[in-house]
Amino acid sequence: MFVKRTRLLIYTLCLLWGIYGLCSTSEVFSAGKGKTVAFIPVEHEVERGLEAFLERNIEKAEEDGTDHVVLEIYTPGGRVDAALHIAKIMRETEIPITAYVVKNAFSAGAYIALNADQIVMKPSTTIGSAAVIDNQGNTAGQKAESAWKAEMLAAAELNERDPLYAEAMVDPDVEIPELGLEKGELLTLTASEAIKVGYAEKIAEDRQELLAHLNLDDAKIVESEPTLADKIARFVTNPVVVPILLSLGSLGLVLELYTPGFGIAGSIGALSLLLFFYGHMIAGLAGWEAILLFGTGLVLIILELFLPGGIIGILGVVAMLTGLILAGGSLSGILIAIAIAIVVTVIGSYFFLRSFGYNGPLKRLVLFDSTSSEKGYLSHQERTDLTGRVGIAATPLRPSGSVKLDDEYLDVVTEGTYIEKGKTVKIIKVSGGRVVVRSVEKTEENID
Repeated sequence: MFVKRTRLLIYTLCLLWGIYGLCSTSEVFSAGKGKTVAFIPVEHEVERGLEAFLERNIEKAEEDGTDHVVLEIYTPGGRVDAALHIAKIMRETEIPITAYVVKNAFSAGAYIALNADQIVMKPSTTIGSAAVIDNQGNTAGQKAESAWKAEMLAAAELNERDPLYAEAMVDPDVEIPELGLEKGELLTLTASEAIKVGYAEKIAEDRQELLAHLNLDDAKIVESEPTLADKIARFVTNPVVVPILLSLGSLGLVLELYTPGFGIAGSIGALSLLLFFYGHMIAGLAGWEAILLFGTGLVLIILELFLPGGIIGILGVVAMLTGLILAGGSLSGILIAIAIAIVVTVIGSYFFLRSFGYNGPLKRLVLFDSTSSEKGYLSHQERTDLTGRVGIAATPLRPSGSVKLDDEYLDVVTEGTYIEKGKTVKIIKVSGGRVVVRSVEKTEENID
């Protein structure tokens, strides 16, 4: 009887254990069910267009009640100001964010990853190398480097990561022997090294493995792909493209003044400026006030061609520059772009006018031709026949005065000497209305 009861107890415990196991397995397989994960790409260069794209999609995720956001990072870096704004957006949202490094996260990309709640990396990916450099590839200066280092350290400490490694990503003077990092090099961590030093929580081969790590296996996936407008905005707001667009815009409009009709130059100029403002509006950097200011300035400059004074033209230039600055986002960046555009326009216009001359509407408003005797323009009768003639000083010549030549009186000047009245003089040169005389001795040959 005791044995039977023991067996019954064992069977009952096994049955209960099996039921518990089934329930646990069901919970595992249903992890994340009913939840939503938004995957947002962070690709190519980090710039203001990417900032606007991420801000819009994170706001949409908040409105839709998304449970988790995954930033799939593959970027060589980019603008510091854009990265700082992106970090601010990430810190302000209440949605958990995971940075999933799918290729490389360098410079600004590494900074964005450090601001996420956790970092997951694919095998054979890297993160780091975050020095600040300018557009020419040189270091940005001690002040900028110090500020960027502080931001990197703060981002590392945000999620309790050792700031030493963030510092080594920025400062080539930091040495980390255990990672083989020597002085003069910037730290770049592989996926396994990032796990080792606590700069990544997981190495995941694909999204499925990533979601399993997040306990969101059965969650609904929402893809956030950039639209055509987003792609245009990202292209147009690129710091390399901005000066090109402004140069084409200003040069095209200026050359249109010297070519008949509205042709290729004007079309290229107008299209370039439209792209500039359209891209910056999509990126959230420019408002209608910038476009209205620029347009008003352009109208004022056109009016200046017909109205005298110069004040209207100056106001037009100021309005156009103000519109460009308001649309540019970064003051230093847009000022550099404007300076480049001015230089390109001046040089381009010079060579164009030397080659093709003035043939546009400006020719009807500005007098470009000069008058000369060679072209048949005479402001007076030129008496070249007087050269060599002899006359009498009708007045003292000090050095100008009057000379009697036959029955005609002429206004003359001497070579700088004083000649008394009544002296005999000879006309030695006639230049326009200027008759130059010289005193000569009175002889039979020269007495009239």
